[in-house]
Amino acid sequence: MADPAMSVSPYWELTFDADGDVDQGERDRLLSEVRQRGIGDLIVFSHGWNNERAGATRLYSGFFAPMPKLAPKARIGYVGVIWPSMEFPDQPIPDFPRSTVAAAGPTASPALDDDTRRALLDAFPGSATVIDRLALMLDQQTGGEAELEEFGRLVRTLVEAVPPGPRAVFGADTLAAGVPQYEPRMLAEGRTAEVCGQFAEALANLAAPRSPGVVAEFSLPDPWKGARELLRQASYFAMKRRAGIVGELGLGPEIGRLAGVAPEVRVHLVGHSFGGRLVSFALRGLPEGVRSVKSVTLLQGAFSHYAFAARLPDDPGTGGVLQGRQNRVDGPLVCCYSHCDSALGTIYPLASRMSDDDRSFAGLDIGRVLGDKWGAMGHDGVQAVPGTPSLTLAEALDSPLPASGCVNVDACAVVCHGDPPSGAHSDIVHPELARVVLAAGRINRPAAAQASPV
Repeated sequence: MADPAMSVSPYWELTFDADGDVDQGERDRLLSEVRQRGIGDLIVFSHGWNNERAGATRLYSGFFAPMPKLAPKARIGYVGVIWPSMEFPDQPIPDFPRSTVAAAGPTASPALDDDTRRALLDAFPGSATVIDRLALMLDQQTGGEAELEEFGRLVRTLVEAVPPGPRAVFGADTLAAGVPQYEPRMLAEGRTAEVCGQFAEALANLAAPRSPGVVAEFSLPDPWKGARELLRQASYFAMKRRAGIVGELGLGPEIGRLAGVAPEVRVHLVGHSFGGRLVSFALRGLPEGVRSVKSVTLLQGAFSHYAFAARLPDDPGTGGVLQGRQNRVDGPLVCCYSHCDSALGTIYPLASRMSDDDRSFAGLDIGRVLGDKWGAMGHDGVQAVPGTPSLTLAEALDSPLPASGCVNVDACAVVCHGDPPSGAHSDIVHPELARVVLAAGRINRPAAAQASPV
């Protein structure tokens, strides 16, 4: 029986815990039913920053809704991945109901509201004492550098940064001589006041951008105005690491299991934000020889635009953590991006650069930063992978997509609505993007032509 909350059928869910372990009942149901229902193409979608199953289900239902009419002859099945991520409730999601706090606007208060407190408790169980102390400090916003350093120490305690070792790769964007470049120096001792001051300045610029050529009156930002953003970004680094774990240790092996029982099923991975990182890391976790993944579509991917590069342009000894993994796809890896995504266009590169650079960030030119090591895939697409074409959304929809390799699609024609600090980051529920997924997987074909030997 179809789920009344879901727009399409058949629909399954796969729930993973923070260690990548899957709900075995859900997995077994998918494996037993996918062949019974004669599925030819299975679209597997992973959410990004999200803390509730209901929110993920609404996203999946809205995104999947146009697909049956767009590909009426295809035998499509749908899977929603549920994993323990979180979002700050003040991040507005276009066309989705918002809480009272969120509706008040992202800059209404730098304090920690009740919704955010609950989200942090769900994402970091057993940390109530630390979260309560952080909330109190954000409420009071008093004290100097010593108090800010205490705030930074508490944030470090909350996110439990992983020391160097095998699991460090899950949070890394690049590898230097095979060693993951991960530890976020943004959280290092002695840097909290500086980092919070830079976040405060960036948030102020997003809220009231200056016209070109206009010189603002010099003033030092109140670092406490950026303290909440430090907490947000620190939680994102934790979710970033978790997305890698769930993708490689969870989803990848399960796709391999599916290929073993239903080799005729063509799998298409879709990921939004950190969900893009999750499905990309699933390529690392695919068992050797499995070729059932026929397409990957990344929607506003919240990870490095160099993740798939064999080497960085400014550092030939360093490569992306996912270098060459696009070759595990028996089809294209399509990256949809938008310059209207201010979460990835301003805050993400600033946080990334703060994470691994000891230089001062005063007067940082964000536009220039986007062209260097710290850019996000969802803001300017896959970088430094030779042969990657760049298409407009209209071009991607008007002609067949490349049959393999990375493909960039500028989706700003539809991914363009949203308030700061996230901008259009979550503005992805559009039929045009559903069409991109179908085009990437070559799904819109008669049913008899869909089966593809593995």
